[in-house]
Amino acid sequence: MEYQVALLYKDKSYPLTDEPVIIRYKGSVPGFVLIPHIIFMFLAMVLSVRTGIEALLNRPHIFRLTSITLLFLFLGGLVFGPIVQKYAFDAYWTGWPWGTDLTDNKTIVAFIFWLTAWIVLYRRRRNRIWPVLAMVAMLAAYLIPHSMLGSELDFRELEAEQMEQKEISQ
Repeated sequence: MEYQVALLYKDKSYPLTDEPVIIRYKGSVPGFVLIPHIIFMFLAMVLSVRTGIEALLNRPHIFRLTSITLLFLFLGGLVFGPIVQKYAFDAYWTGWPWGTDLTDNKTIVAFIFWLTAWIVLYRRRRNRIWPVLAMVAMLAAYLIPHSMLGSELDFRELEAEQMEQKEISQ
């Protein structure tokens, strides 16, 4: 579904965006899935910055902070994220290699950076480069708008599926 927002002044219209905004959804997401997803993703971002700053300041406990950041990112992005996506778009994963959903792709890239940081720190607790790189990767990922190039519902396909289901049930 597309819509365009414009300001009207006298007889003139001033659109707020160059292109129409696209709404992408299929179903509603229950709160017991969406709320933990949002909380874990928010805490992963906060912890990512905290861990990166702690690494820059050469403080202790970087491995513990990296572990918690990785856990929250895993739970929010790779456990609850696909469940949210399944409710909303009827697909668990639409990023690489099956699609172009940037939210899925940026989540897995950030996770790979934090996993790499965790592995490096597991072997060498004094390493400070990888937590900082992982923080920068996570910040870059969060700068990409959510659901950009994401799952789009083609209402023509949906109508065809509904017609097919009606024919089968009759």
